[in-house]
Amino acid sequence: MTKPLLAVTMGDPAGIGAEIVVKTFANPEVFELTQPFVIGSSECLERAAKQTGIHMSINRVGSIGDLKSEHGIQVLEPINFDGFSFQIGEVSPVCGHAAVQFFETAVKLCQSEAIQGVVTCPINKEAVHAAGYHGDIGHQEILARMTQSKLTATMLMTEGLKVAHLSTHKSLAEAVEYVRKPILIEKLKLTVDSLKCWGIANPRIAVAALNPHGGEGGMLGREEIEEIAPAVKIACEMGMDVVGPYPADSVFYRATSGEFDAVLALYHDQGHIAIKMHNFSESITATMGIPFVRTSVDHGTAFDIAGKNIADANGLKKALEVAIAMINGLLK
Repeated sequence: MTKPLLAVTMGDPAGIGAEIVVKTFANPEVFELTQPFVIGSSECLERAAKQTGIHMSINRVGSIGDLKSEHGIQVLEPINFDGFSFQIGEVSPVCGHAAVQFFETAVKLCQSEAIQGVVTCPINKEAVHAAGYHGDIGHQEILARMTQSKLTATMLMTEGLKVAHLSTHKSLAEAVEYVRKPILIEKLKLTVDSLKCWGIANPRIAVAALNPHGGEGGMLGREEIEEIAPAVKIACEMGMDVVGPYPADSVFYRATSGEFDAVLALYHDQGHIAIKMHNFSESITATMGIPFVRTSVDHGTAFDIAGKNIADANGLKKALEVAIAMINGLLK
């Protein structure tokens, strides 16, 4: 197993990113399998350390070459954030701009192979939009733009359940229109190829149905008959181990019982609700279809609790652990 160099992006400075970073880096176990560093603001991290009562070194570095193999928080600051005016827990274009700059810096380092992966703390979509990034709804859209990847998708993971998503940031009406045979086939192949790359040799994938009771033979919708089942058939003919469509009210339970390695959900909430009901505190997100590993916490900026020292850092620790497993091809 290699000990990868991983960047942790701090996310929106007005959110809980700095707090969960400080809490995570205070755990010595984090440094046993990786050498992580932060791309963000040392000022914000110092404020978070004071709020949490955690005493640890926070040191700025000028470049990747300045990083040392040591415990503590080493911070690469792509922009000078000192003195910027913003309020903790409030949407700010300043913070939206900073969050994007933190992430873009990490992506460039991954593309140059200076680091092996990136783990992201949450950004706020409203703040990013206010900063002028109108085409970038979230991390995945920024990744698609910067890597020019033709096909990307989100997979959520937690202990005992992995859920790939046919679509994420689409309205429900748009998501239903997106359930088409060619798209299903390419997303199934992306899911299978990603899991193989990350360490699951022969992944078995179940496809969730779109309509209640799987459409009831067409009485409650025909997508299962006309789009989903034909796509599953073709995927099997291509050599993939794919089954379904199975009703969404039972397929996730079957997956947690060990019947499948992953489920392909057909829209955002169908998959996200299943994961977060199963084990929200340790759920993480991974991006498929990019040429490096990116994982993320599976929660938002939590402006309502920012600065109150009550944020749960388990998700960030888990995102680091999963990134290390993926890089080493040891995902289970």
